[in-house]
Amino acid sequence: MATTQCVANPFTLRKVNDSLYYLNDWKLPYPVYRFETGDVDGDGKPDALVGVIKKTRFHREEGHRIFIFKEVNQKARPLWFGSKLAGLLQDFRYREGGIVRSLEAWSDGRYSVAEWRWKDFGLSFERYLIHRTDKKTAIKYFNL
Repeated sequence: MATTQCVANPFTLRKVNDSLYYLNDWKLPYPVYRFETGDVDGDGKPDALVGVIKKTRFHREEGHRIFIFKEVNQKARPLWFGSKLAGLLQDFRYREGGIVRSLEAWSDGRYSVAEWRWKDFGLSFERYLIHRTDKKTAIKYFNL
């Protein structure tokens, strides 16, 4: 597989207040818990990964979500709005090679760390680094 170089980061996240942010020109009326950039879709250009806290149509409780944006003519444009991965998303990190690593909680109090990769139109499950373990162990794997 060929490696690609990412060009300079074209994204700016601006906080107006605790529940209003702008990613370039895109209004994000939600609290933001994480902001990272990386080439998620493998086109050689950086994408923005924004972790927001919000409800969705299918998940009525507020939760952590991932939004992914492309840059088009200096403007942020949505690539994917993730409402859920596998478990309850706690946090995520972009990893080299287009990997998104997630820390997820389960209803039984266990935690998992998974890796996801872009496929067609969204993130697709790659593998668990660790599955259904205690929180301390999961956090250790998440931070590797």
